[in-house]
Amino acid sequence: MAFPSEWQPLVDQAASKLRALALDEEAKEKFCNDPLLRPYMHKVSQRYVAGRTVEDAIQRVEQIIGRGHAASAEYMGESVRDEGFAMSETDVFLQLVLAIGQRNLNCSISFDLSHLGSLVDSELGYRNARRIALAAAEINREVMISIEGADRVDDIYAIYTRLHREDDLRNVGITVPAKRFRTAQDLPALMKLPGRIRLVKGAYLDGADISLERNSPELASTYRRYAQELLLSGHKCSIATHDRSIQADLSALILKERIDPRWFEFESLIGLGTEQIDDLQARGFPTREYAVFGAEHFLYVLNRIAEEPMRVYQAIIDVMA
Repeated sequence: MAFPSEWQPLVDQAASKLRALALDEEAKEKFCNDPLLRPYMHKVSQRYVAGRTVEDAIQRVEQIIGRGHAASAEYMGESVRDEGFAMSETDVFLQLVLAIGQRNLNCSISFDLSHLGSLVDSELGYRNARRIALAAAEINREVMISIEGADRVDDIYAIYTRLHREDDLRNVGITVPAKRFRTAQDLPALMKLPGRIRLVKGAYLDGADISLERNSPELASTYRRYAQELLLSGHKCSIATHDRSIQADLSALILKERIDPRWFEFESLIGLGTEQIDDLQARGFPTREYAVFGAEHFLYVLNRIAEEPMRVYQAIIDVMA
């Protein structure tokens, strides 16, 4: 179900306000720690979040695998500005890698570099990302670096490049947003490295001077073009979108060109597009479902709602349940 076209400007404005709120660290502190607000935030988040602990995430990963999909797990957090906390949060990722290896689960590990301390010091972010990547390489699992705000992209891509060129960590992948204009130059450069490229539309609060509008036909067209380029190149990629029309077009291209399933996958987030990814898996396409866990779900949940503001109604239902 879609909103009437005359409502679209208001819908877009609501989405922008939600994304702005998601980046408000004072609001995050209030929602996540206020004893009155926190229970409501947890109710809303349950639809999109696998739980709070590594064990919660592992249980959800096992359910995902039981449905025939590969999985990816991420311990949520971002914008860490304390070195000690960044180190302890990195230890949680290492516990996650250990649990995945012990149970031999078909699951990659995803993270934000700012969660690992890159805002404290770029070298700290690099070292902690390297620790996780090395641990994952020992169990033959991928790690995926998420993309963040536009002001952090240069540092993210620099650390990603360093992990490949200095450390030869071929199990490290990167997330690339189709909506940002700079991706036209970034994507060819990133394709020179062997890591998987996870193509997303992008749920970030960007200005019109640096990115396309989230619901614009131009973004859908741009996403298709980048995805086709990746698929036809044979570069490892994840097609991470819940857009049914794009999924249909790209699955048709894959069948027509007989693209090797070892080099691509369709990816979905838990709580979103479950039927779609199940349908793709039933048709024989490789699929992955992405599960996040932890208490730092403020930014993540608000961005999920902002992607489709109709989910505000679902959030109200969840709070009242």
